Amino acid sequence: MTQPPLADAVEPDAAAPSPGEPSASVGARIRDLRQARGISARSLAKTLGISPSAVSQIERGVMQPSVSRLIAITDALGVPLVAAFDPASDRPVEPVGPSGFTLQRAGQSPDIVLDSGVSFRRLTPGSSPGVDYFESIYPPGAAAHGADGLFHHEGYEVGTVVAGELTIDFEAERVILRAGDAISYPCSVPHRLHNTGTADAVAHWLIVHA
Repeated sequence: MTQPPLADAVEPDAAAPSPGEPSASVGARIRDLRQARGISARSLAKTLGISPSAVSQIERGVMQPSVSRLIAITDALGVPLVAAFDPASDRPVEPVGPSGFTLQRAGQSPDIVLDSGVSFRRLTPGSSPGVDYFESIYPPGAAAHGADGLFHHEGYEVGTVVAGELTIDFEAERVILRAGDAISYPCSVPHRLHNTGTADAVAHWLIVHA
């Protein structure tokens, strides 16, 4: 029986970044998304409850948004979270071959680095309407939000910790997740993610949008 050709014959994108290389600017991507939707920086700032200069600083890369701020921005723009990671996240992907699958090689999805050193990386190969699937890395001491505040957003969240220890604060209780632990909750429930451990906390997240 003749074996089918290997998908390895498909060459990765030569312009793809090396593994672990951060994206050039999440701010530039936010600016592109905002402009494509005809939303002014002043209007976005008003929706977020921040100054237009703060929006400008984020878009120019002078200031990195926190996790909660990035989610608020993508919600305000009406785009999925992964749309802010890199242009490929909302670009249709042609199937690799007759089997109809899409393929993403290691290193073809860049990391974005946010405030306090938290990094996100898209795990879906191309667009995935209605679903955000990504990896997060929280360094020791890093948090998704301010020191004590909780935040909420749109969707339903499912997460699995693959390494380290991740703490999630809710209004009435605290949950500590270790490698292999999984959790799910409506994103409308106020919460705060942070790393109180001594090693990076790595987790995979699925956010399902209505």
